[in-house]
Amino acid sequence: MSFLFPPLRFGRIEIPFPVIQAALSGYSDAPMRNMARRFGAMFTLCEVLLDQFVIAVSKRKSRMYFAQFDEHPVGAQLMGSEPEQFVRAAERLIGEGFDLIDLNFACPVKKVLGRGRGGFLLSQPQTALKIVETVRRNLPDSIPLTIKLRKGFDDSPESREKFFEILDGSVQLGVCGVTVHGRTVRQRYEGISDWQFISDVKRRLHEQRRSEISVIGSGDLFTPEICLQRLRESEVDGLALARGTIGNPWLFRDIAALLQGQPKPEPPTLEEQRHILAEHFHLAVELYGERRAPTTMRAFGVKYSLLHPETEKIRQAFVKVKTVSDWYRVLEMYFSK
Repeated sequence: MSFLFPPLRFGRIEIPFPVIQAALSGYSDAPMRNMARRFGAMFTLCEVLLDQFVIAVSKRKSRMYFAQFDEHPVGAQLMGSEPEQFVRAAERLIGEGFDLIDLNFACPVKKVLGRGRGGFLLSQPQTALKIVETVRRNLPDSIPLTIKLRKGFDDSPESREKFFEILDGSVQLGVCGVTVHGRTVRQRYEGISDWQFISDVKRRLHEQRRSEISVIGSGDLFTPEICLQRLRESEVDGLALARGTIGNPWLFRDIAALLQGQPKPEPPTLEEQRHILAEHFHLAVELYGERRAPTTMRAFGVKYSLLHPETEKIRQAFVKVKTVSDWYRVLEMYFSK
């Protein structure tokens, strides 16, 4: 399989298709990652994991959160505030079979910021770099380490300086890749992702002769045409698809077609949608059990409904799902030939 762009590299890991499934809290569990791979994703990230949780969760319960369905390579994204906690969590995740560790310095959720985690660390370069240094020093050399950043904590010049202090310091400490979301922490998901800033990050590393550091762009990647445009114009090494893939794993297939110089495939038929909705739900039942899977999958059903010609009716139907039979009843009523 040949693409119009070079492979994406994270240390020893080479990914021919330079479009990955981003870590999505509450979404990118094993079933979602399985769907992404089925439609062409060659690298996926587990949903964001709190370091304290990873350390404390029992072996029996860990399968629900760490299950991988034999998918490789796969990365684990960690969030926390204490360097030593990061290390202990990373060591456990490596033991569970993850191929890469990604450090989250980007999450904009208020309760996360209030505990000194995620995007808060963009305002604390010394702490962020201490975490990077400690984790890299304790990881095996064979395990790639990457970081997830936002454009800054806010739009101030001081915040921009801190962003580049963390970026440059992390590169010197041994990270091999950085994902940059083109909004600040303060913006959350408001406004437009700043792809010029993301391009500037790539250009900066190129000028520093650090082109071996992979720069991944993120933000507002909802159509294959936009994804192709962002790859071409920003000259980043790859894209991390996030909200655009919830309920739409076909996005990977469509981007792959364009990156191979082929026409964009036709949208999935109702029958094709029904098949994937059934398979995704089946994987969720296997992982979570019949009691929890229906409520877990409701959010996915709402997103899948956007592809249906009767979006609002389907959305309302999925919102009411409480049991396994409820899910399949929606498929029978609205996704039949």
